[in-house]
Amino acid sequence: MKLAILAPIHTYPDGNANKFALHVAAAARHLEADVHALVLNSDFPRVSSALGNMLMDVPALIGGVKAKCRERGLAVIQAMETEITQLGIPLRTTQVECFPGAAGEVVSGFARYHDLVLIGIGASDVTPQATAEAAIFGSGRPILLVPEEAPPATFGHVMIAWDGSRVAARAVSDARDFLQRAQTVTIASVTDEKALSDKNLGIRLAEYLSRHDIQATVAKVQGRGRPIAETVQEHAREIGAGMLVMGGFGHSRMRDFVLGGATSGILKDLRLPVLLSH
Repeated sequence: MKLAILAPIHTYPDGNANKFALHVAAAARHLEADVHALVLNSDFPRVSSALGNMLMDVPALIGGVKAKCRERGLAVIQAMETEITQLGIPLRTTQVECFPGAAGEVVSGFARYHDLVLIGIGASDVTPQATAEAAIFGSGRPILLVPEEAPPATFGHVMIAWDGSRVAARAVSDARDFLQRAQTVTIASVTDEKALSDKNLGIRLAEYLSRHDIQATVAKVQGRGRPIAETVQEHAREIGAGMLVMGGFGHSRMRDFVLGGATSGILKDLRLPVLLSH
């Protein structure tokens, strides 16, 4: 069965950069997957203030913003067509309108009919971060975050951040297609961040992966007081890994999820492609 990637395109307030297309093409080529681009054109509530309309033409302002959203979405789609279609990869496009705060819910709904969601994270626009948070906990699918300004990943060396938890196991399972295609797989456990249930966690995972014809090496990492997101990302970069796999941690409060420290740190300071799964 051919894999399908969902690539949400944000258009407000800044929107995704055209470089997002390079990351989508790299992942699609590596996985030999089809791509579904979901353009998130922003909608806005109607304003019915007579005073406000006297001071400024609110409908015209909203119309102008929506037109810029459509232009940004079209520019990214054109960049994707240039990068993806030359690889012979099918590209399907869907346009939707939604309030900016509802983008995560919309993406989560579409994601359930795809194998992977690829979200581009820029340096200043926090909207994709909010979408990613909602999709991690609401889609039931793995989310691959890519830093837009960085060069596209090659995915030849994949590092797994492993602590033996349920969400980490889920992430490993969801990353199977990347792990099977990788030339090098490293299992890294941070030993001084929290008490681990088993000193041989990494070895046990390596044995499990070997039964699926995935050969992995095991490393123990010292955080030395650094945030866990910084520790695992920096170790991945030090060993030359092009992608990090880890569980998306959250805490349930009143039926809503509050991000765990590691997940929050990744979203706020993304340094390399990270596959998160919950």
